[in-house]
Amino acid sequence: MFDLPLPIHPTAYARGVPPHIPTGDADSNHPFALTLSLRAPADLMSGRAAPLVLARFATLADAMLGALDHAEGMATNTAPQLLAIFDRDERLVLAGAASDCAVAWCHPVMSATEARGVVTEASQLRAQAGRAATWGEPDLAQRLRHRADLLDGRLVDPLWRAFAARALQVAA
Repeated sequence: MFDLPLPIHPTAYARGVPPHIPTGDADSNHPFALTLSLRAPADLMSGRAAPLVLARFATLADAMLGALDHAEGMATNTAPQLLAIFDRDERLVLAGAASDCAVAWCHPVMSATEARGVVTEASQLRAQAGRAATWGEPDLAQRLRHRADLLDGRLVDPLWRAFAARALQVAA
């Protein structure tokens, strides 16, 4: 999900210094990692484009609350940031866009057929973004890439699909 370029927008904290998230910690024994996508061109070229781990959590519910804490710490005029929760085996559990003191979670696909459709649609959006960039429409290209990344956020690992869907129902 985080291997394609998406420009980083200004955040509420200094670059490289994650915000304080009181519900999480750095204990590597905790199974859930809340991550932030790094998309600055310098990060992509240097190989540092791996997601930044903001905090680790003992439960998925705590990780979701940590994502909300992160969103609440963002400035109101900040562009959406892509957050993802991974398990200790680096499988995608849940993803969403944080902005305006909230997180818009991506609902996971529920079947391989639906996942193939999402991959196809995301690929088409990225192709359109490439054409838009060529035509001198960088804002449109950025919006299309962001939509494609949000679609990729639906590609939750099959092990976590039903659990993540239920967690979103409970959270709603």
